[in-house]
Amino acid sequence: MSHPNYLTTGTLLLAAIVGLSGCTNASLEAGSTAAKPAQGGAIAAAPLNQAAADLLPADIRSKGTLLVGTDPTFPPYEFYAEDNKTVTGWDADFAKALGETLGLEARMVPATFDTILPGVGSHKYDVGISGFNVTAERKKNSDFATYMSSGSGLAVKQGNPKNLALDAMKLCGTSVGGEKGTSQGIETLPAFSKQCTDAGQAPIDIQLFPSQHEANLSLTSGRVDGVLSGDIGMAYASKLSGGSFELAPGAGYDPTSVGIAMPKDSPLTKAVVTAVKALVAGSTYTSINAKYGIPDSVTVSPAQVDAGASQ
Repeated sequence: MSHPNYLTTGTLLLAAIVGLSGCTNASLEAGSTAAKPAQGGAIAAAPLNQAAADLLPADIRSKGTLLVGTDPTFPPYEFYAEDNKTVTGWDADFAKALGETLGLEARMVPATFDTILPGVGSHKYDVGISGFNVTAERKKNSDFATYMSSGSGLAVKQGNPKNLALDAMKLCGTSVGGEKGTSQGIETLPAFSKQCTDAGQAPIDIQLFPSQHEANLSLTSGRVDGVLSGDIGMAYASKLSGGSFELAPGAGYDPTSVGIAMPKDSPLTKAVVTAVKALVAGSTYTSINAKYGIPDSVTVSPAQVDAGASQ
């Protein structure tokens, strides 16, 4: 997953809420504080973009729905609502708006993060929307319609007792958690650990978990010294943690485009890219960002939307 600094007006609202949303059930287990993330108000329906709708493949247009694979364990992007069934969050609102722009009903389908891209490739889902960083490796098998920029953030115990930072040499010999299938777990942490061993230092003890919820719990329980994930998500979680953990100082590490995943060379790609361009140019995108306190520094312009897609 999957951002630069996050101290905006929206963030200050988050800071007033006590407790941490974990993820899988949008709340942490007893003993780690449990509170729902701020969900804000409803977003007005996005207007239909006929040019985008006309580009839809016939099978998608005829069924009238867009199946969206997502991992509801990473607020503010996606998490469960009060009923512990409905997927809500930034990505859920954006997926709904995407469907409206295309004249379709978007249906969020919960999955573990590391199974979404394979599911998109096998057509189990039409698209994947779950904070996916657009990396060279992922682009080998998927098209992307980019809608945001994201860096990595390191969460540490409150007060940062081990003086950790997003610097490989500051993490040598420590244990750092992450979620399976994320770019942080697959690429960043192994690269950091190699820098440690190349310098004659102890490697990083990398511990990957099935969900962001479990990774965060590993930090609050002391199983790991830090957790590496998308910086906006970790900033959001830290603000809601009731003082359990915080972000290590410094800007987001290696900001990368975030996008909607589709099968490689999919006939759906042009329709989705056209729809996302229309969305980010309009008021719906601005409203969704404001609802979740997303800073302008990570948003994109219409010209940047197709940066990760095959055209």
